[in-house]
Amino acid sequence: MNTKEIGTYIKERRQSLNINQLELSELAGVGINTIVSIERGQGNPKLETLLTVADTLGLQVEIKLKE
Repeated sequence: MNTKEIGTYIKERRQSLNINQLELSELAGVGINTIVSIERGQGNPKLETLLTVADTLGLQVEIKLKE
C-alpha cells in the first residue's frame, strides 16, 4: 500500500461518514492542510498523525509481512 492508496482510503471513509475535511481536522486535532495532504497522498505526515486520523475515522492500521 502506498501513500496515494492510504489517502484514498481515508477520504472514502470520511465521505461515507458524511464528515467534511474541516470537521475531520477538528475531531482529530490536526490541521486542515494535513488532512488535505494525506487525502492527496502527498506530504509526509508523522506516523502518530496518521494513526490519530485513522482512529478518528474508526480505522485500524495494521502492519504485516509482504507476501
